Amino acid sequence: MDVRPQLLDALSALRDSVAAVRLPLPIPGAPRARQTRTELLAQLDDYLVPRLREPEAPLLAVIGGSTGAGKSTLLNSLVGRRLSEAGVLRPTTRTPVLVCHPDDHHWFSGPRVLPRLTRVWGAGTEDDDEDDGGPALRVETADTLPRGLALLDAPDIDSLVVEGRELAAELMCAADIWVMVTTASRYADAVPWHLLRTAKEYDATLVTVLDRVPHQVIGEVSRQYEALLVRAGLGAVPRFTVPELPESAGGGSGLLPDTAVAPLRAWLAHRAQDPAARQQTVGRTAGGVVASLRMRVPELAGAVAAQCAAAVRLAGAVETAYAREGERVRGELARGAVLAGDARTRWRAHPKDCTATELLDALTGSFGALLHCAVAAADERVREAWRREPAAAALGDPLPAGLDREAAERVGMAVRRWRRVLEELAEDEVRRTDRPTVPDPDTVGALLAAALLGGRRARGAGEQLAELLGAQGTLRLRDRADDLITTYIDRVLHEERDRRLAPLDALGVTPQPQAELIAALSLLQKER
Repeated sequence: MDVRPQLLDALSALRDSVAAVRLPLPIPGAPRARQTRTELLAQLDDYLVPRLREPEAPLLAVIGGSTGAGKSTLLNSLVGRRLSEAGVLRPTTRTPVLVCHPDDHHWFSGPRVLPRLTRVWGAGTEDDDEDDGGPALRVETADTLPRGLALLDAPDIDSLVVEGRELAAELMCAADIWVMVTTASRYADAVPWHLLRTAKEYDATLVTVLDRVPHQVIGEVSRQYEALLVRAGLGAVPRFTVPELPESAGGGSGLLPDTAVAPLRAWLAHRAQDPAARQQTVGRTAGGVVASLRMRVPELAGAVAAQCAAAVRLAGAVETAYAREGERVRGELARGAVLAGDARTRWRAHPKDCTATELLDALTGSFGALLHCAVAAADERVREAWRREPAAAALGDPLPAGLDREAAERVGMAVRRWRRVLEELAEDEVRRTDRPTVPDPDTVGALLAAALLGGRRARGAGEQLAELLGAQGTLRLRDRADDLITTYIDRVLHEERDRRLAPLDALGVTPQPQAELIAALSLLQKER
């Protein structure tokens, strides 16, 4: 357990890679992956990095268990005075209590371990977790504890309060020694066994306390509990039994007789004071956490990859929908779909019964309707595709209320800009013409729009332009106008596409964290 700077650097790099992971999409496996990320950060920040940086720091034994298991009473009895509130109202322990020898106080006064918990000194209250807007850790000292050992009373791991369960898990991740407390009536429940299996997975130094066992069945219950441990591969875990006593209910002084806790106290003291036992304890827990990274980090990297795959599918649905609509719009223009309805009537009436401005108004309106229909159709494709993707739940409806109206306004504005630029092109070409009769710019603009948007239905528009501008001027104007309409079609569809992609882009789902996790783990394995 000597300090190894290169190993610490590798762990710090891994920690930063884990912290950079984002798992915002609600795909299968995401909740478990988020929990893995939280546990990894807790173990790296609260235990592994501090322990390897300062291996001489006191051992931290965290007392955990389910509601009413007697954790607070056990801590009070080990210390010899009432420090953590015990009682029948659950959950009792809201602010965790850490007790250490006065000479070890400095190890826990700063953020060496559990840095996000505000320190509260001395006798606090059960409302200390409200101070400074976050959870608190009450630090007490007792000279009855041996130097080199600290005890921490954690909240219930099955607390009805989500924050309590999360805090309990975080505290267990900071432990050198896991003290799991259960009772004679609940030792077979799922909650304590989840904690036991987690300790086994991490190969943590573990001790179990079977609390509140009635005298008349103490032998039978102990044998049954031992059999369950053996079956789970935990037969070598030290076991301590505390009989059911009046003090177990939290009445009176809240302290169990010394004989009830003396074996556990002696075991903990030996672990803290005997160099070989201490080395074994710390080495096993720290080594177990490091070894578990070989499986857990790739699992987290796999979750990142799954998030990226889901994000690619969501983005691909949007890009495909808008690309198809872009192709459809160009096909509609080629066959003259814009020259329909009022626009076609105006075209037939021009120039006798329809002015150039009226014709251009009708063509502009029809072109805008075509683009807006394309946007609406693309959105419908996106909605249908996203409906089949669980990950889309994080993004909401791709076409929420009001978006259709807003899209119509944006399309209308873009088409009006296109018209102004088209008219400017027509005016510029008219100024450049050297023909004897100067054509009317409005007429040139209207005929140009008809030629661009009318397809086969407006073949005569090109011929009329050639009569006004000549063949060379008409070709030059058509080339510039063709580029212009392509630019505006792409601009409208790409802008709307990017608006649909913006919520997904804002989630920041990228493959980079996956590569960084694998690289950081490889570096750690090399240094180890």
